[in-house]
Amino acid sequence: MTNLLLAGWTDSALKNALASLGLILLLFLALVSPATAQVKREGGLTRKVVRTVEPDYPTIVRHAHIGGSVRLNVTVLESGDVVKVETMGGNPIFVESATRAVLKWKYTRAAAQTKEEVQINFNPD
Repeated sequence: MTNLLLAGWTDSALKNALASLGLILLLFLALVSPATAQVKREGGLTRKVVRTVEPDYPTIVRHAHIGGSVRLNVTVLESGDVVKVETMGGNPIFVESATRAVLKWKYTRAAAQTKEEVQINFNPD
């Protein structure tokens, strides 16, 4: 660190650069680290889920004991395939992982397309 300060980096610039690097690393690991999450279905669920896929739980976030949840509005075709996932709220660091997982879910067949509310909880313990 002394060498960087001697090379013209100010103390605050170095701290900002390290903070940015840490955030980039955290976001990268959020995309590539496999893990499990606790899934909870809520709302007026009229269709049964016949296949779920657990979302990835970012390892660095789990080790930092950061948890949270994501609420999703899921559009399901008559065939049971999920075609659209919209975020209704929750911790932004988990949204992409939850969305990717729910897009792979399969519901029972129905007479018409439906919308289902899903909440996925990420618990680091």
